[in-house]
Amino acid sequence: MFKKLLFTGLFLSFTSLSFAQSDKMEKKLETATFGAGCFWCVEAVYELVEGVKHVESGYSGGHVENPSYKEVVNGETGHVEVARVHYDPSVISYEQLLEIHWHSHNPTTLNRQGNDVGEQYRSVIYYHNEKQKEIAEASLKKTDQSGLWKDPIVTTIEPLKNYYVAENYHQNYFENNPNAGYCSYVIAPKIKKFKKEFKHLLKSSSSD
Repeated sequence: MFKKLLFTGLFLSFTSLSFAQSDKMEKKLETATFGAGCFWCVEAVYELVEGVKHVESGYSGGHVENPSYKEVVNGETGHVEVARVHYDPSVISYEQLLEIHWHSHNPTTLNRQGNDVGEQYRSVIYYHNEKQKEIAEASLKKTDQSGLWKDPIVTTIEPLKNYYVAENYHQNYFENNPNAGYCSYVIAPKIKKFKKEFKHLLKSSSSD
């Protein structure tokens, strides 16, 4: 009986410690939200980055509650396809996430990325607080003046509003559907290019 009670006590202590550590980690994380074309692409890129704990595909900025994917891609709701990035700022900074944003899509094309056309694919940075707004504005100005892109950047910087998580089948889409046509012909080349340019920021498991 004593051994059983001792085991139960140790198990509960270990469980409590695990939950406490998990809760502490969650409190350390910060969130960034980016629109840069199809959210499958954006999610796939940020999932590779060291310090990024989770990326969630969703919809932001529209005027309809709980929009469906069909409504969003038909341009009926005003939402933008976005990736919400949960990251550890002690490992990867917001400035570095913005640098990835500028390099991993074309921020000079209005309401389109490649063959994806419509306001739902526009380039936008949704800030979660005033500090993010200031950093994003400075980053945009610096990048626009750097000559990284020949044409002017049209990315907007807006407060996050009306955010909704996308349907489950959109989450980890590239990882779960690597052989799908869009993944093979659009996302895979983007990932290859990103790994080459940002190998210093990749998770060790993503460097292959």
